[in-house]
Amino acid sequence: MRDDDKMMDLPPEFGSGVIGVCDICGTRQAVIVLSKERYKLCVIDFLNKTWIRSEKTPGAPLPLYRSERIWFETDETPDRRAPAIRLVPTKTARHPIVLVVPDVYGITTTLLDAAIRFAREGFEVLVPDIGKTAKIGMREHLTIRAGAHLRGGVDISSKPVARLVRLHQNALDYLRAREMVDPAKSAVFGTSYGASLALAVAAQDVQLGATVLAYPAPTRPAGLSTLVTAPILFVDAPADPVSQKALTQLTSGLAGSKAYFEVAKFPGARHDFLSRDLSTYDLPIAEAAWSQIVAFLKRVLMAPPPRPPAPTLRSAPPPAPATTTGPAKAPTPAG
Repeated sequence: MRDDDKMMDLPPEFGSGVIGVCDICGTRQAVIVLSKERYKLCVIDFLNKTWIRSEKTPGAPLPLYRSERIWFETDETPDRRAPAIRLVPTKTARHPIVLVVPDVYGITTTLLDAAIRFAREGFEVLVPDIGKTAKIGMREHLTIRAGAHLRGGVDISSKPVARLVRLHQNALDYLRAREMVDPAKSAVFGTSYGASLALAVAAQDVQLGATVLAYPAPTRPAGLSTLVTAPILFVDAPADPVSQKALTQLTSGLAGSKAYFEVAKFPGARHDFLSRDLSTYDLPIAEAAWSQIVAFLKRVLMAPPPRPPAPTLRSAPPPAPATTTGPAKAPTPAG
């Protein structure tokens, strides 16, 4: 068997280097196997950003972002790590960060939609995959739902919910430690029960720069919002009674507070109106909501630096008044 025949049996590793036939030039030489894209490229073509099965010409611009599955450290699992999906803008610059907080259903189409939209705008995004996290499952699911429906709100102090909040805080710590991010510019985003958990994370993290809550459930304790120091955007679904209770709770909690609180109302919107795969999805309203969410995050986290003060222009001193001299007066002779 030739070396290039063995390339199909390589382990699924990114960037394996072997001897084989390049998919671009057809030459048998040292190549790089990009198994995620299933390309076999010689080193020169790889550095030139030439991609097989693509209509882009060599040297074409990179996509706006790239995504990958990662693991971040946490003390909330037996193996001290948890899975997540990370989306990283390809532009070489320090990126603001957004933690997308899943609800009890794990990573849904809504959260993926949010992550992609944020990454395309220049944010580095992390979505913890709690559906595949060890020892997190039905207990957390039932505790959150029971609290919201039977006890007046998601009980943040309960052990299962507090564990989820700590897990998301560990995810934020991981994001802030990334090399090409701006740790001073961070935000959390969540919908439904995930928004309630995002509020709990924001209440315990004074470093946050923005919080976006889409139709959350109320929380216990009711005054949790008073601990949030970051600006809050509440994406309201007026046809959702649960969202209305949460809005009333936040409004009363923030009354008299100096925290910035903005409400984006979308008449006729129901619970989960951002979810493409649910019957409550409304395309025009959803697009309007996404536009406001992205605009809010960019305004708060991507504000241009203040302009330096204009130099003070010193005006020229006024010219001295001209003096008119007449003919000299003859001295008066002494008497």
